[in-house]
Amino acid sequence: MNNLEFQNKIHSTDKPILVDFWASWCAPCMATKPILDKLGKEYSGQVEFLAINADESREILEQLHIFGIPTVIAIRNGKEVKRLAGAQSETGYRSIFEALAEGREVKVSLTQFDRLLRLGAGGLFLLIGLSTGNWFVAGIGGVITFLGIYDRCPIWNALTGMLKRK
Repeated sequence: MNNLEFQNKIHSTDKPILVDFWASWCAPCMATKPILDKLGKEYSGQVEFLAINADESREILEQLHIFGIPTVIAIRNGKEVKRLAGAQSETGYRSIFEALAEGREVKVSLTQFDRLLRLGAGGLFLLIGLSTGNWFVAGIGGVITFLGIYDRCPIWNALTGMLKRK
């Protein structure tokens, strides 16, 4: 598929679209492809699913500034509403399909493992930074820790909500 065909496709449909950019040599792509194909069939009447081979569609990747695969892009009314790079779980992909089908904002929550990993790593950096007096390391630890809870932070949600409206 070339860029013109892709642009015509996303602007000519009234259904939301989920686009998967993959390649046959990409191990994470091969792990997520069956999940996305299954969900694409499951939501076929509500969400249009496109699987685009990155090796055969370089022009589209350049136009959309896609630098890594797998990358999934959610499109509504011809506009990108969410982009995820890297492999996700079935739950994460399902939440994207559901949000597109229901017309809701597309959000992917952290898995419990990811949340605990960020909190643990951030806490470790914070502890090391504070105990050695290295404020840079402590600051990095604070940021990593915050990234473990940001999606549940009401202040963060309010600020980003205000910025999205502007």
